[in-house]
Amino acid sequence: MAKITTSTLIKMKQQGEKISTITAYDASFAKIFDQAGIHAILIGDSLGMVLQGQDDTIPVSIEDMAYHTQCVKRGVENTLIIGDMPFMSYATTEQAQINAAKLMQAGASMVKMEGGAWLVDTIKSLVERGIPVCAHLGLTPQSVNVFGGFKVQGRDDAQAQQMIKDAQALEVAGAQLLVLECIPAPLGKSISEAISIPTIGIGAGKDTDGQILVMHDALGISCSYMPKFSRNFIKETGDIKKAIELYISEVTKGNFPGEDHIFKS
Repeated sequence: MAKITTSTLIKMKQQGEKISTITAYDASFAKIFDQAGIHAILIGDSLGMVLQGQDDTIPVSIEDMAYHTQCVKRGVENTLIIGDMPFMSYATTEQAQINAAKLMQAGASMVKMEGGAWLVDTIKSLVERGIPVCAHLGLTPQSVNVFGGFKVQGRDDAQAQQMIKDAQALEVAGAQLLVLECIPAPLGKSISEAISIPTIGIGAGKDTDGQILVMHDALGISCSYMPKFSRNFIKETGDIKKAIELYISEVTKGNFPGEDHIFKS
């Protein structure tokens, strides 16, 4: 497999090819995923929950993220590496520039940030300085205390329309990728059709341009619960690499997510 870049993913969207993405936090799993042919790996601030045992992602620091990005980088040859910007690490444009540089220097090829149109100036400033950005709409876990818990977003028409406008604004600002989390499947389809950059869904239906799962969910080792939008691929294969190859295959064929994994409204 050739080295994956942001241009690769944009071309895949244009050609109607599905993108498979997963989280990883160390070199060993990253190497397995890379060899299986995964298109992108996200070092997610989800590490706060699945590695550190936190209740949410809020306690994760930029130092945590840089360390795990370095680890993943050592296991990867071809896969695109995306580093998550943790809570309050991009509250100002200046903060974002400093902290995004830390993740890029640690080995990321792109950084991810949660938020809508308020991020426009920040994204512009990062892209101008050579830092590719993945945006994130829907259920943004760093805002869990504002939402009052991990709840599906975009269920009412006003919120859905605002999300579409935000997606378009983020693209214009220079974002090259957009994660959509826990939104109704029809909204995932509408947003994907409204922008030209790839959308990566997690609980956003099958009509996004790709899918992402937390590796612990995909491998059936999450210690709390299995989210509705996930599927235990290792249960079907009994082997980690085969599980990821099955995940990629099911996404490519449009078999995952299935009806049981989506929010219809």
